[in-house]
Amino acid sequence: MEEETTVLKKERTNNPAQVKSDVIENKVEYSVSAGLGHRINSLAASIAVTSYQSNAVYFIGVKPQGGVNIHTMPVTRPMGICRDGSNGLSIACQRQILHLQNILAENERMNNCFDVAFMARRSEYIGELDQHDLGIDAEGNAVFVNTRFNCLATPDIRHNFREIWRPDFVSKLVSEDRCHLNGMAMQDGAPRYVTAVSRSDTIDGWRDRRADGGVVIDVTTGDVVCEGLSMPHSPRLHHGRLWVLNSGSGELGEVVFDGENAMGRFEARVFCPGFLRGLAFHGDYAFVGLSRPRYKRFEGLELDHRLRDTDSAPWCGIQIIDLKKGTCVDWFRIDGAVAEIYDLELINGYRCPIAIPPDAPEAASIVTIGH
Repeated sequence: MEEETTVLKKERTNNPAQVKSDVIENKVEYSVSAGLGHRINSLAASIAVTSYQSNAVYFIGVKPQGGVNIHTMPVTRPMGICRDGSNGLSIACQRQILHLQNILAENERMNNCFDVAFMARRSEYIGELDQHDLGIDAEGNAVFVNTRFNCLATPDIRHNFREIWRPDFVSKLVSEDRCHLNGMAMQDGAPRYVTAVSRSDTIDGWRDRRADGGVVIDVTTGDVVCEGLSMPHSPRLHHGRLWVLNSGSGELGEVVFDGENAMGRFEARVFCPGFLRGLAFHGDYAFVGLSRPRYKRFEGLELDHRLRDTDSAPWCGIQIIDLKKGTCVDWFRIDGAVAEIYDLELINGYRCPIAIPPDAPEAASIVTIGH
């Protein structure tokens, strides 16, 4: 396993060679399970992970000659991340939504190694809205969870944002994080489900409802379809089933609906030792993001008891869950100064990604031409 930090050149190659890498800083250590490289290579996929705490996006892939590679792209406070078509990757950052595009053709490699190279091609400045989950709708527009204003929003060409949906229990559009709206599941190019820590309609009211006030809401109807959750995050639809992370208890589970009943119930499938945020699927595997809790804010949750009962320390990293077995089969772990991640996304079809920051010298020197 190596951490790649240097961009050299783009070239065509049929014989990839070894890539030089920098030494991992002492403050942060990465470790992986023995089978991680083989598994993601066999899935023909790689992973992108955001960490607002470290102001970085981590790209985890497998080098052509074998071995896990970790590439880090500096980004200010990255949060939600999602694919944008077959070539794009979009990231909700501190004041903007950054849209990247892969500049490599199918037969090209960067540094004789990377089969996908993301470069910034567009930015939408939205200001500091405490944006969380991010999606791209059927028209190619960004849709994001505007946590500061308790709504779903899209960038506006003249203003910071345009509201497109708000929970019925939030009485007005106001700059107050009332319910801590955070997660969003897209379906057919439109928002379908969201998660909130509570139904609160007063500023910071969600903090007093962290243990069991969490809800999942159907955007199309406005109905609360699951309740009694603890700080839920990252709702996702996979194979027609609604999955959600019950973060305050460290559980990956699904919302099960009985017939025509609009209200579903959360059924936990597996416990992961951490505060869970970030969820993606590939076939029968779930990729789950874990963080070490900030105890001043998260103390007293069920997660504390579960960690004690299992004699476990909380993780920061990713666990790959076999949904048929309900067990972790591979993992990526970060120890040291980085304790929190927010979101993750799979880059299907590519095994070794790199991303070039907008302010890097290579962003100016590498020029590609459209046809």
